[in-house]
Amino acid sequence: MLRTPAPESQRERPRCRRPRGAGDARPNRRQRHHGALMTTAITRIAGVDEAGRGPLAGPVVVAAVILDPERPIRGLDDSKQLTATARNRLAPLIRERALAWQIEFVSAAEIDQHNILQATLLGMARALAALRPTPQLALIDGNQLPKVLPCPARAIIGGDASEPAISAASILAKVARDQHMTELDQRYPGYGFARHKGYPTADHLRALGILGPCPEHRRSFAPVRLAFESLF
Repeated sequence: MLRTPAPESQRERPRCRRPRGAGDARPNRRQRHHGALMTTAITRIAGVDEAGRGPLAGPVVVAAVILDPERPIRGLDDSKQLTATARNRLAPLIRERALAWQIEFVSAAEIDQHNILQATLLGMARALAALRPTPQLALIDGNQLPKVLPCPARAIIGGDASEPAISAASILAKVARDQHMTELDQRYPGYGFARHKGYPTADHLRALGILGPCPEHRRSFAPVRLAFESLF
């Protein structure tokens, strides 16, 4: 099973005839990558990304998306480069136009059980396993892959900015997690989850010191562990 990208020297590049005077302009990385994929029989390509590895509270959320080439979506980009307004506009378009999409929540308890990296990889495996139709290839943001997947996969560093399917997944994951943290703010008032989404801001750390951890805090993370120990 193919698990890592082929070396750049072994990838097939798209053929293009340059007009005279075109200079040394060359296809960019995205064009080269998709040109190589189009020469194969692979058509169902899933992009996978996560949101919420760094926060002290809440789940890590993973999304997998198979885009429909017949229904393009303009404006896809790394979710971190988009405003909340843009993400909230794009998320329903992705859900409507994609061939398939799946969102998985990996709880704070699972993060504490497995560690944040393994919990994230677990969410990626779950999301891909739940996709219907099953993808022929998965493009996963980052430099590590889950051990068990339903299809071949490639890890792509910075893929959320270079691969449209990964960009779409990053948007779905971010929007879903932000909405979930807003709901948790109602369930556990006082921490400010709706504002900081669980990240270790000064306000969050101050509230954590006063109120102590709630069930949604990740006790394997040092600031939460210290706050918990201070209660005894």
